[in-house]
Amino acid sequence: MRGADASSVETAVAASPSPLAGRGLAAYRRALLRWYDQHRRGLPWRETRDPYRIWLSEIMLQQTRVAAVLDHYRIFLERFPNVQALATASEDAVLAAWSGLGYYRRARMLHQCANDVVQNNATRFPQTAKELERLPGIGRYTAAAIASIAFAEPVAVVDGNVERVLQRFTAINLTAPQTWQHAQALLDNSRPGDFNQAMMELGATVCVPREPRCPLCPVRNWCVTQQSSQMTSRSSTMERRATKSGKTPPSIRQAKKNIWCVLNQRIGSIRLVQRPRKAALMPGMWELPQSSEPPRPVRAAAHWRTFRHSITITDYTVHVLRNTPFSHAAAAAKGQWIAIGRIPQIPITGLTRKILKAGGII
Repeated sequence: MRGADASSVETAVAASPSPLAGRGLAAYRRALLRWYDQHRRGLPWRETRDPYRIWLSEIMLQQTRVAAVLDHYRIFLERFPNVQALATASEDAVLAAWSGLGYYRRARMLHQCANDVVQNNATRFPQTAKELERLPGIGRYTAAAIASIAFAEPVAVVDGNVERVLQRFTAINLTAPQTWQHAQALLDNSRPGDFNQAMMELGATVCVPREPRCPLCPVRNWCVTQQSSQMTSRSSTMERRATKSGKTPPSIRQAKKNIWCVLNQRIGSIRLVQRPRKAALMPGMWELPQSSEPPRPVRAAAHWRTFRHSITITDYTVHVLRNTPFSHAAAAAKGQWIAIGRIPQIPITGLTRKILKAGGII
C-alpha cells in the first residue's frame, strides 16, 4: 500500500483512540524494532532471505507450535534443500518427510506449489504478495510474509498474534478489513520484514492470550488497553469474540475412542497397511494394522503398551498388541512387510511413528 491509500489509512489510525495520535508513528516503530533486535528468538528461518525457506517455515508453522517445527524444518531442508528438489520428489517422499507434523494437506499443497513454481515460474518465486497469492496453498498472510521478509515489499501481515496485539492496542473490536488496514498503517516501510516479525514476536512472547506481560512490552506507552487499566476485562471480551486461527477457540467437547493396533515384527521388517488414497483422513499414509474392536482371543502377554493420542477433536486410547498372529486380528489380515530401513522413505501416520519410536524400531 503506497501513496494516497497509505496516507488515508495512517490518518485514520492517528484519529483513533490510540496514543499514536499525539506521539507519532515513528517513535512506536523505533521502539518495537529496537526491542525486536535485542530480544527476538533465534529461529533458523529468521537467518535467511531465501523465499523457499521462508515459505516452508510459514507453511509448517500453520496450526503448529514453533518447538514442534524446529527439527522437522531442519530435516525437511536436508532432504529437499531447494524448490527444484521438492518439485521433483514423489508425493510419498514429501509426506514421509512431513510425517509427525500433522495436517497433511499442507504437505500436498506444498508439493503442488513447488511444481507450479518450477514449471510456470522458471524455479523463481514471484516477488510481490499479489503474485504469490496466485500460487497453490498460499493465502494473503503467507504471501505477505514471504514478500515482506524475502523481498522487502512494504506489505503488512496479520496472523492471530498480530490481530490480538492490534485489538488490545486500539481497544476496538476491529473487523478483519480494519485489522489489515491498521497493520498496514503501522508498518515500517524501511524494514517491513523485520517489523512484521516484530509484531508477531510481540504477540507470541509478550502480548499473549492470557496474562499478557504488559510491564515487558516495548510499546506499552502507546497501548490504549494497557493505559486504561482494563486489560483483564477487555482482553477476555476480545478472546470470546475472536474467531480466526490463533485465538482461543470455543469450547469443543472431545470425542473419546478406543482402538487396538497390532505391532508384528520379524527380522528387519514390520507389518504395515496403507490407508486408501481417497480416505478423508490421512489418505495414502501407512500405519500399523488397527481395529476399533479388540481381537479375540488374545493372549494377555500380547498387550504391550497403551498410548494416548489425539487427532482433531478425538482423543484415542490406543492399545498396542505385539506379535499377535494375524488370524487373531482381522485388521491385520491385509498389509505388507516393510523393511525397517525403508520406513523413513514412506509416509507413516503420527500415531505409528509414536509407537515405533517407543519400541526402539525407528
